[in-house]
Amino acid sequence: MTDLRRSAITGWPVAQSRSPLIQGYWLKKHGIAGDYGRVAVAPEDAERFYRDLAASGLTGCNVTVPHKELAASLCDWLDPAATAMGAVNTLWLDNGRLCGANTDGLGFLGNLDEAAPGWDKTKGAAVVLGAGGAARAIVWALLSRGFAPVHVINRTEEKAKAIADHFGRDVVAHAWDKLGTVLGQARVLVNTTSLGMMGKPALDIDLSGLPQDALVTDAVYVPLETGLLRAARARGNIAVDGLGMLLHQAVNGFERWFGFRPEVDAELRNLILADLDAAK
Repeated sequence: MTDLRRSAITGWPVAQSRSPLIQGYWLKKHGIAGDYGRVAVAPEDAERFYRDLAASGLTGCNVTVPHKELAASLCDWLDPAATAMGAVNTLWLDNGRLCGANTDGLGFLGNLDEAAPGWDKTKGAAVVLGAGGAARAIVWALLSRGFAPVHVINRTEEKAKAIADHFGRDVVAHAWDKLGTVLGQARVLVNTTSLGMMGKPALDIDLSGLPQDALVTDAVYVPLETGLLRAARARGNIAVDGLGMLLHQAVNGFERWFGFRPEVDAELRNLILADLDAAK
């Protein structure tokens, strides 16, 4: 009998997640006996569920909002990224031990490495818009590649300060109205806010002070071409969409659960793009 390894996206809610489509593509492509589904975990059940993950029959799972911090607190072992962020998005069992990783930062780096090879050869300052979980992961990723200082800009400055306090002297917090004072230093500009996302207000910022050799990327991928990316390309900046971050962050989990390291290819990207178009 084939040992069917099972994994899933877990959180509350999970119906909107495209992780099953990504993981299912790799399972089918590589002929691996496995299953990846969705498990809705209500907040009141979350601690019990993750503490005894083996009882669910899962080899491991992805974790989405609002359980990333709770799941991290229950792990017996965390990778350096999860330790730095205090949050996980990937869990697996190792001889009964609950292990956790945060691959969002790796997804960010994988996306830029693929779409803009050599983007990190010239170090310098970076500017990150927003101060949520994605911002924290991206700050970690930029620091890991030697970018400093990393300026975190947020409408609620206290949230930006929390990230700066967490990571130390190479991260500097600013209120939103200070963006113009640091933009001219940026080698990389990253939007992690929901501004510019379909159904949300536009991200209205003036890029005139941004160096033309700076890279601009957006964590938003619906729409794929955000107003920020369109404006950046129009003035000659390299611009990278956010879909690749979603795809690349899934690689490490698949390898943990199913024992094979997959690649992000054009067919997978087109599959997700078609699904996004169908959902409009």
